[in-house]
Amino acid sequence: MRRRMSPHSMLPAIATLMALVAPVHAADWPTRQVTVLVPFGAGGNTDMMARLASQHLSTKFGQPFVVENRPSAGGALATGLVSAAAPDGYTLLFAASSMITLTPQLQKLNFDPSKLIPITNMGTGTQTLAIKRSLPAATLPEFIAYAKANPGKLNFTVAGTQNISHLAPVLLFARAGIDLVMVPAKSGPQAVSDLMSGQVDLYFGNSSELLPHINSDKVRLIAVGTAQRIPAAPSIPAVADALPGFEFSSWNGFLAPAGTPEPVVTALRVEIAAFAKSQAVSERLSNLGINPGGLTKEQTEAVFKKDRESYVEAIKAAKIAPPR
Repeated sequence: MRRRMSPHSMLPAIATLMALVAPVHAADWPTRQVTVLVPFGAGGNTDMMARLASQHLSTKFGQPFVVENRPSAGGALATGLVSAAAPDGYTLLFAASSMITLTPQLQKLNFDPSKLIPITNMGTGTQTLAIKRSLPAATLPEFIAYAKANPGKLNFTVAGTQNISHLAPVLLFARAGIDLVMVPAKSGPQAVSDLMSGQVDLYFGNSSELLPHINSDKVRLIAVGTAQRIPAAPSIPAVADALPGFEFSSWNGFLAPAGTPEPVVTALRVEIAAFAKSQAVSERLSNLGINPGGLTKEQTEAVFKKDRESYVEAIKAAKIAPPR
């Protein structure tokens, strides 16, 4: 015969079960190393921000936040690993927003990156539009007019294809109604070098790459891709001043697996936002042409929505086939 357990004898088992399903509180976390995956190689602005924030979080929470670089096309490797990770706060992603908003439109994935929880950003990377100084144009409207008068005669370079460096100028040209020939470069530094040497006419690249050349006699910086002017170069107009509604930038920040306890997400969001907005960090980022972060959940969701819509339009303009 089966022996029936008394209510008292079941109490330890019930207590164990309740402990397993009990909600995690911020005070209970972290008790061990937190891994931060970055979908780029070491170096570069995204990796720099990830390491800067992780070092601060290690000090703040008393456990190591260790950055691991997992580069791959579109950041799919790192994003996939975090999507499949246990939602316990011990595996995080530090990525550019394009990993969430663009990669799914270009690659067939076996996971849904939109389900990742955006915590907050360390900063928003800005793009700057630079042209050869020898061209007879000093402003974006003048350049557009010149390009319209010379269809197919001007060229532009990109730091790789099917990324923000490629799609931002393509969208700009489509909205402006101009036609330029693309000359791909392997990297941002090569793109800047090709522009400086006069081999290409235009580069719409990272502000951190181009702002050091603001007073160059070789190139002219004529616009930024953010909705408003940036603190690092207040004299440079926004593209939106000439083409209302245009905006292209790169949110860079932390995301967590779906199901990560809200107290953990909130603790991270509050601490990262405060750090990003601190005077020393804010100045450091601003000097690189990066707008300091700390966006709320609602603000981040609005950014992601706008980014997705812009990429849909840009992909169509670039005539990129959908993933199969």
